[in-house]
This record gives sequence, structure tokens and C-alpha cells, in this order.
Amino acid sequence: MNPDDTIHWLIGRLGVSSLPILPAIENPTASELVGAGAASVAIFGAIGAVIFITWLGAWKTLWFDWLTSTDHKRIGIMYIVLALVMLARGVIEGVVMRTQQAFGLDGGFLAPDHFGELFTTHGTIMIFFVAMPLIAGIANYVMPLQIGARDMSFPVMNQISLGLTATGAALIMISLVIAQFSTGSWAAYPPYTGLDFQPGPGPDYWIWTIILAGIGTTMSGINFAVTIYKERAPGMTLFRMPLFTWTMLCTSIIMIFALPPLTVAALMQAADRYLDFHFFTNDLGGNMMNYVNLFWLFGHPEVYLLVIPAYGVFSETIATFSGKRLFGYNSLVFATMAIAVLSFSVWLHHFFTMGQSANVNIAFGIASMCIAVPTGVKIYDWMATMYRGRIRMSVPMIYAIGFFYLFTVGGLTGVMLANPTISYQVHNTLFLVAHFHNVIIPGVVFGLMSGYFYWFPKAFGFRLHEGWGRAIALFWIFGFSFTFFPLYVLGFMGMPRRSVSYTNPAFEPWMMVALFGAGLIFAALVSLFIQLRVSIRDRENLAVPVGDPWNGRTLEWSTSSPPPHYNFAVPPTVEDRDDFADAKAKGRAYQEPDAYEDIEVPENTPIGMIICVFGTLLGFALVFYIWWLALVSAVVIVVAIIARTFNLSTTRTIPAAEVAEEHRAWLAQVRATKAVTREAETKSTNHGLAGLETAPSDGEPA
Repeated sequence: MNPDDTIHWLIGRLGVSSLPILPAIENPTASELVGAGAASVAIFGAIGAVIFITWLGAWKTLWFDWLTSTDHKRIGIMYIVLALVMLARGVIEGVVMRTQQAFGLDGGFLAPDHFGELFTTHGTIMIFFVAMPLIAGIANYVMPLQIGARDMSFPVMNQISLGLTATGAALIMISLVIAQFSTGSWAAYPPYTGLDFQPGPGPDYWIWTIILAGIGTTMSGINFAVTIYKERAPGMTLFRMPLFTWTMLCTSIIMIFALPPLTVAALMQAADRYLDFHFFTNDLGGNMMNYVNLFWLFGHPEVYLLVIPAYGVFSETIATFSGKRLFGYNSLVFATMAIAVLSFSVWLHHFFTMGQSANVNIAFGIASMCIAVPTGVKIYDWMATMYRGRIRMSVPMIYAIGFFYLFTVGGLTGVMLANPTISYQVHNTLFLVAHFHNVIIPGVVFGLMSGYFYWFPKAFGFRLHEGWGRAIALFWIFGFSFTFFPLYVLGFMGMPRRSVSYTNPAFEPWMMVALFGAGLIFAALVSLFIQLRVSIRDRENLAVPVGDPWNGRTLEWSTSSPPPHYNFAVPPTVEDRDDFADAKAKGRAYQEPDAYEDIEVPENTPIGMIICVFGTLLGFALVFYIWWLALVSAVVIVVAIIARTFNLSTTRTIPAAEVAEEHRAWLAQVRATKAVTREAETKSTNHGLAGLETAPSDGEPA
């Protein structure tokens, strides 16, 4: 074997030319410097994180208390941390794209391929590594508490799901530093992502990122569904479940059935690129429309996979901050079910322009219009909940009001696009970009940011700073409006989407307005981290250890903040739909049980981290054709999974005496804490014990 063959065997197609810093040195254009700068930020950010953890002396704590934990609450927090890190990159990329288009008349500063890479990574990150981890994180933390469970049904699988999601995120971050990501958009349509068009590693990065993260999401869906079906507390029937739990049940079913088509499509695309198959080429029997159908069979249910949990968050926050039961609980449940089912019947409206018959287009157009009906039912139910309620305009309610106005506009433009003739006219314009973001940002981001603020004190024992929270919400609302409403106008003017530049000077003023909006969204991102820093600094004044800072209605608020590892000293017995609100009204909250019992909890395990590390190495090796590393990584993963099955010590027991001591100490703290009214909710006197309020006129508990 000659030296060149040896090097190729060792490092595959990896080389010095894969580093983006080298082109910036050889050809220091603005586009190359932006790429090199992004790579430098990723490198120094990782080094800074290592130095910071070392300075804190927190490596042991990080490993034993977090990275190897099977506690659903800690796994949920890690999902959210991952999502916030990826949010920073996704928002910054969006701002760079808006800046390029604002100055894109006859040019701009980004090369076309660099712009293509940006909109591909932006879409992939925001969908798969911001929205979905935020949903998984909030659901992991909140849902078991809402149903009175000790943990998820499969705690180890839960940890593995996080590991696989982190693997996908790691690969997409590595693409900043080594080689380039795909330029084929987040949908990765062939032939643009085929070997003839993009022989480099970019599409392969996308393929293995999506496959590995998609497997993790499918596993999460199974775990959520089984937990909701099997782990509910005594007395919690399906129609006593909180709305957020209902939305997560429907979401988990979408995860289980919608993610496999995407995984299969990505595997088939890998076979095309690696094994010279022709599933999606126009020769040798292939057909790219097979890919388009598979992708959107995932892609449109995916939209509702993201939106439905946000509906659940709004259901919880609107009821809590209106001081009322949800109006039309049953109709909200059935509307959620209807949306979940209909989401699988509308995928073809994403390619009305691709030559189906008129009858097929009509069928999918009607189905697309029908899905707006259960969504409208939800909005009217939420508005009826607020009617004559005792509304507190806290941060979650600001998001809800912004959602009502902006999401309704997005829904109406969706009904417009459900008409095949209209869709044909505007399909490849910025009108479509405006519509999609008009659904995703108010419908998903607002909901998840609302949930982040709402449940943060439950997770960490102190509230987030209210003033900064209001500023963030307003930055998001006005930033979205200024960024994306101009794109509707530009779409009607005929500006194509994914355009790096343009020649019509009439586009430029609207692009400048969009850039101003992007600046406001960037301000929301910066404010988010400032709020976190300020809240940590002032955590003693914001502390709510008793656990009920908002006068909550559901079971998660009946525990301390943060809750103990085992969640509940004894499993709660549910007597009402809003059981904790009912318990407070009837005086059965904060009672000591007759007896305590030993509690069995899962032991920590490193299996999730092993799969994360070696899954990342496996994906990286497959991208760069380093076959020996791919083989070693795959073998380590398989051996680790098999070895795990021989581990007989998978749980540990918390003695009843320890449970009793911890629970009694918390009850003593409850008795020593002064209850606060809604007027004092944002003040330092709020330690998490809400005062009992007068019941509404309908006689139901407040």
C-alpha cells in the first residue's frame, strides 16, 4: 500500500481543504470571512465551555448528576439547553440571510453557495434542533408530573433519545468547522442533493444528521405514548388529563408514524449516494417524486407535531392566568385529535405545482382547508376561557395575545394556499416563506417560549425576571411582524424565495424593513440570555420553593420547586380534572399522607453518552468515508447496548424514612410561608404559595 492509499484509508476524503479558515486566508472575500468567523465562534465557544466547567470544578457533577442521569426532569432540562444553544445559531443565521437580502440589490456580500448553505442549516436547525428538542424537553419535564408519574416508562430509552438528538446537533455544528453543509434546503430535494450535483460531504452531513436524530425522536414518541397510557395516577382518566398531556399524546402518535417516512427517505438517499442506487434519479427507473412524497408525508404532520404541543402550553397558561377552567375542554381534546388525524391527509398541498391531476389537487386542497376548522375551535375556546376571567397580563399571556393575532393571519394565508390555483401562482415566492414562518413563529416559538417562562420556576425553584420576560415577548412579536409581513408583499411582487440577490430596486425598501425586524428578533435572543443571567443573580429574591407561584391548576404545581427525584412522596389520587385547583379549594392540598413507602428509581447509566459520542463519530466517519472509524464506532454502540442488557442492577431504592423526612420538611416550609394574591405574584414576597381566590360565578374552583 503506497503512502497516498494509507492516508486515504486513515482519513478518507478529509483534508486541509475541508477547513473553512483556509479559503478565507487564500481568498479573503466577505463571504469566506463570514464562514471562517462562524467556524471560529464554534471552536472558541466549545473551548470556552470546557474552560468554564473546569473553572467551576463541575466535571464530576456534570457527569454523575446530569450526563448519566435517567431522571426525566434532568433529561428535559438538557434537551432545553441543547435547543437554546442551537437557537442562538439558527437566529444568527436568519439575521445574516436577511442582511444579505437587504443589501442584495445587484449583489450583496455572500456567495450563492454560502447563502444556500445558510438557508439549509437554518431550516434544519430550527425545525429539528430547536423546536423539536424544546418540545421534547418541556414534555419530558412536565408531562410525567402532570399525570402523577414517578418517571417515564422507559428511562434509559429516554436518555438514549437525548443522546441521538445531541448526535445530530453535534454533526451539524461540526459542519461549521469541517467542510460545508448541504445547499439543498432543509427538505434536501434530489436531484440537488444527488451525487452528480453535490459530490461533496454536504448532503451526507444532512442525511446522517436526520437519520440519527430521527431515530431518537421516534423513540421519544413511543416513550411519551406509553407513559401517558400506562403511568397515570389513580383516578386520572383520559378525560381528566391536562390539555398539555393530551396534546403530547397526539404529538407522540405523530412522532411514531411521521418520522419513519423521513428516516426511510434519508436512508434511500444514502443508498443513492453511497451504493449507486437510483431511487430518486431520473435514470435507471428512479423518480424524484418518490422522495418528495416520502418527505412531505413526514413534513406536514411535522408542522402539527410542532404546533400541537404549543396549543397545549397555551391551554395551560390561558386557564391559569385567566383564573378559570378551560372553556370547552372536550371540544379542545377532540379538536386536537382531529388535527392529528387530518395532518396525515394534506401532504400533497406542498407540491400542487408538480403535475398531479386536478381531482387530486382538489381533494388535498379541501383537506387542507378542513384542518383550519379544529384550529378555529381551539382559538374560540381560548377566547371564551379569557372572557370574564381574572386575567393577569404576565409574560405567558402576552405571548398568547400575540399568538391570537399573528397565528390567525398565518392560518388565513394557509387557507389561501390550500387553493391549488393560488398556490400555483405564489408557490416559489417569498409569500410562501412568510406563510410558513407566520405559522411556526407565533404558533410554535411563542408557545414554547411561554412554556419556558411558565415552568422555569418549577424546574429551578426561582422565577425568571418578569421585566426582561415582557421585553423578550414584545421583541418576538414586533420582530416577527416587521420581518415577515413585508415578505407577503414581496411575494405578491414576484420575488422568488431562496434568492441570494435581485435586480428589481422596488424590492429593496421592503427588505430593509425585514432587516429591521430581524434585528428585533436578534434583540429577543440576546435578551433571553440576559434574562437568564439576571434571574440567576437575583434568584434569592425570585425564589419560589413551595412550588406554586402562578396559582396553578394541575398536579405539577402540587410539589416543591424543584421537585424531588421521585416527584411525589406518595402517588396522588385524582378526583377532578383540574385536581390541584380543586384540592386547594376543598382544603385537601398540602396534606401529609397516612404512611410513606420505599420508592424505587432507575439508576444512572452512561449508555446514552456512549451512543452520543460514538454515534457522532459514526456519522462523521460516514460523511468522510473513514470506513475503519465507522466500523469501530458501530461495533462499540452495539457492544454497549448488548452489555447493558447484562446489567442486573438497574434501580435503587429510596428508603421511606428519607422520603418522609424530605416531604415533612417541605410541608413545614409550606406552613411557614405566607400566601400571596395575584397582585403580588411578580414581587419578592411570592415564595410559591398562592392564596385561595374567590370561585368564579359558575361555581367551579378558581
